Amino acid sequence: MAALSGGEMCIKYLMFAFNLVFWLAGTAVLGVGLWLRLDPSTKGLFDGPDSPYVFYTGVYILIGAGALMMVVGFLGCCGAIQESPCMLGLFFFFLLIIFAVEVAAGIWGFSNQTKVVNDITMFYRQTYTKYKESGAAHLKETLKMIQNGLNCCGPNGMAVETEKDTCPQVDTLEQLLIKSCPNAIEEMFDSKLHIIGGVGITIGIVMVFGMIFSMLLCCAIRKSREVV
Repeated sequence: MAALSGGEMCIKYLMFAFNLVFWLAGTAVLGVGLWLRLDPSTKGLFDGPDSPYVFYTGVYILIGAGALMMVVGFLGCCGAIQESPCMLGLFFFFLLIIFAVEVAAGIWGFSNQTKVVNDITMFYRQTYTKYKESGAAHLKETLKMIQNGLNCCGPNGMAVETEKDTCPQVDTLEQLLIKSCPNAIEEMFDSKLHIIGGVGITIGIVMVFGMIFSMLLCCAIRKSREVV
């Protein structure tokens, strides 16, 4: 069995470094997903029949994607260090699946942007109305999370006396200028969509390079083992 050449060894350690970063990224994604699911301030979003489908689904996608990224990163690291064609083949297969899912999710997100905004806005309005009727503590926490996160107040943008306990704490002048939450939700998606798209494209390019390097390394390992 011949040893790998200098260039092939470089690819090997690049693969290890890439997958270590990928594994750490998966850990972070999984951590964010679990935090959104279990944190008391967002846990109320999962309770009741009117929970926002987009948010509910997105959090579980984050948890699943994070776990899968950790598995893929582990396979890539072990496959590179152990020079295992089997592990590198599995790494390529899973990375290809993640890439395909990312492309599909990107297409779906861009084509359904209006529906996503409408669903979240409707959930906000329903939560606001129910809190005004019942004063339930979990609804109050949900409103505070949304309104402080978006720096908005109420469906009309006016911080009336009954809304001040859930709106951002600002001075009197800012209360008159503060945005309504439906407008803030729409502005957030309009302003952040190109950033999300750019991040998605960057991740996709990195994945393509990861798949190319894994195949190059796998072929080099097989070739070296065929040489007596």
